[in-house]
Amino acid sequence: MYETILFPTDGSDHAATVADHAVAIAAASDATLHVLSIVDDRAFLVLDDDRVERVRDDLEASAREAIDDAATRAAGSGVETETAVDTGHPAERIVEYAAATDVDLIVMGTSGDEYERNVVGSVSQRVVRDAPVPVTTVGPDV
Repeated sequence: MYETILFPTDGSDHAATVADHAVAIAAASDATLHVLSIVDDRAFLVLDDDRVERVRDDLEASAREAIDDAATRAAGSGVETETAVDTGHPAERIVEYAAATDVDLIVMGTSGDEYERNVVGSVSQRVVRDAPVPVTTVGPDV
């Protein structure tokens, strides 16, 4: 049913649980798993210019670690992966990536954090609303 699945990850503790779900779906479907991590450039808006490069480098290193972890999990299950790190607004970049790579399904986590949802809006909510394909969300209590 699915040939290409997108797993966007932020490297959080919950992302490992979500990765397991994404890998299981990809393995059952014999699908390629795209693992994507976004460096949220909104973080740079409040930084002094002299700190931007260092913070960007740190965030990119964390993003690469997150995609490497997910790719390792997938390889352990025999799932083919493609990985990418991008920069921008996470929800927008996830939706754009899904459209550009013609994915069939997005599997992503939800934080369940009321404060985050009320203040900045939930990335997963925006992706569900704007994605060109079905989105499976995995809550924090799974």
